[in-house]
Amino acid sequence: MTRIALVRHGETDWNLHGRLQGRSDVPLNDTGRAQARALAPWFTGGGWSAVVSSPLARARETAGIVAAGSGIPLTGTDDALVERDFGEAEGMDLLELAERWPDGSRPGMEADDVVGARGAAAFERLAGEHDGRDLVVVCHGTLIRLGVLAWTGTTVERIVNATVTLVEGGPGAWRVTGVNLGGPAAG
Repeated sequence: MTRIALVRHGETDWNLHGRLQGRSDVPLNDTGRAQARALAPWFTGGGWSAVVSSPLARARETAGIVAAGSGIPLTGTDDALVERDFGEAEGMDLLELAERWPDGSRPGMEADDVVGARGAAAFERLAGEHDGRDLVVVCHGTLIRLGVLAWTGTTVERIVNATVTLVEGGPGAWRVTGVNLGGPAAG
């Protein structure tokens, strides 16, 4: 059985202020760096083979901190792991969104099914590329939620910064075995 640890990046200032980040390349803040350092021991001695991340700075930095703190090789980035494109809504908070688009529309936003299919395909491909070895994938909350739904059929309501959504199984038989593990909301 293969384990895939889907890690949401640590906190950024935009997370702190409730702004949609999407593909904006927002860096971790000091809290996010501390969260990543605190998460690293969760992986120590656990048989994890590699860490791969989204190319966005907040995920890359989280991945680097987790890899360094756990002794797991950091193997690079994968463009398919970027966060959802929120279109014109990117950078806005909930109040701004409600004022600008009271009908809930988000012009230019990547559709749920597109994000889910992209995430599921990336997770499945990465699992195959690592020949059944346990893998740490550092990416983004919306990509994890929608990708896991498309990949396993499991709905995940909320992903906390610097936590693990653990998926186990093999081709065609993946299942979620934990959500928000190892971090501030450790489950």
